[in-house]
Amino acid sequence: MAVGPGTLPEFFPVAGVRLGIASAGIKTPGRKDLVVLELAEDSRVAGIFTTNQFCAAPVTVARQHLSQGQPRYLVINTGNANAGTGAQGMRDALATCSALGEAAGVPAAAVLPFSTGVIGEPLPLDRLVAALPAALDNLSETHWPEAAAGIMTTDTRPKGSSRQVTVGGQRVTISGISKGAGMIRPNMATMLGFIATDARIEPGLLQTLVSELGERSFNRITIDSDTSTNDACMLIATGQSGGAEIGPDSPDLPVLREALAEVFLELAHAIVRDGEGATKFVTLDIREAASQDEALAVAYTVAHSPLVKTALYASDPNWGRILAAVGRAGVAGLDLEAIEIWLGEVCLVRNGGRADDYSEERGQAVMDQEEITIRIDLKRGAVQERVWTCDFSHDYVTINAEYRT
Repeated sequence: MAVGPGTLPEFFPVAGVRLGIASAGIKTPGRKDLVVLELAEDSRVAGIFTTNQFCAAPVTVARQHLSQGQPRYLVINTGNANAGTGAQGMRDALATCSALGEAAGVPAAAVLPFSTGVIGEPLPLDRLVAALPAALDNLSETHWPEAAAGIMTTDTRPKGSSRQVTVGGQRVTISGISKGAGMIRPNMATMLGFIATDARIEPGLLQTLVSELGERSFNRITIDSDTSTNDACMLIATGQSGGAEIGPDSPDLPVLREALAEVFLELAHAIVRDGEGATKFVTLDIREAASQDEALAVAYTVAHSPLVKTALYASDPNWGRILAAVGRAGVAGLDLEAIEIWLGEVCLVRNGGRADDYSEERGQAVMDQEEITIRIDLKRGAVQERVWTCDFSHDYVTINAEYRT
């Protein structure tokens, strides 16, 4: 199940990025489960990573290598998270970097490793290493669709975004892929995102951009409230477009930032649309909050409520579940008479109870749709926040009950 058509866009190649895909048979024999990204010299990379303290070995190594200099290669395997694997996991992540570095003629520290899949099982290093030459032989600037498929785990479809914009008189390309369908909760989620542009971006600004744009996209989605051990989102700037370097004060920055923000958000939304067992794409739109913290507290309490999520799956306009979630979100001093709760364009709650003009038929008409907005007006200030989630279906339970079988 998934919401919306889910077709991949036309990918515009990013000058300075080549992608190679191979089959290492890490979990499923014959499956394309290994992806390598080759970056041109002088490319710049910045990233954000999971906040789960049991972070996977590749996350630790990627952070270390990124702090030591700019990478030339990224390597991603699916089918095994290399998380909860102790000292052996660290040795395997480092060995992966050494093997790819040796094959590509770069130092091991110039390689960033990424893994996704089952937690707690040793990485089949021999199979991974044996497939690296095939991935290098497969390198091409046009392999974005293949790479999008190669990083999937429980995803039902590949996810990508691509566009071209004019920045400072030069055509700039942005392309990206993401993966994720379950164990999705901000900071970050079981997701990987790789976004590349041929713009030249000042290194400090690149880190600012990935942090800010990730916060407003990947850190605003949730499937099931579980924060993974392996998440990472990387922003790559190859500088191959020929334009001037863009810094914090560049007049061209707003155009580039807007285009990047569109790609980040499209990739994040694609994860929610393909949430495990999802049949609904839901926007939590919190308005007139006194602070960002209270807006997000309300949004996530509603988004994570199993009762709300199962009502969404049933297309049941059981608005009392939403009201109850708002009331337990931990926001002190709510004026219950002032709050309004909307389902699409239908007001559910006003003056502390069911809106006078609400009818079950109108609520049902909204709940029957695939894409739904739940708007909550707190009437406490001027802050607005949005969070995106999906419903809980029978398939979510089945997928996660049978994940290791």
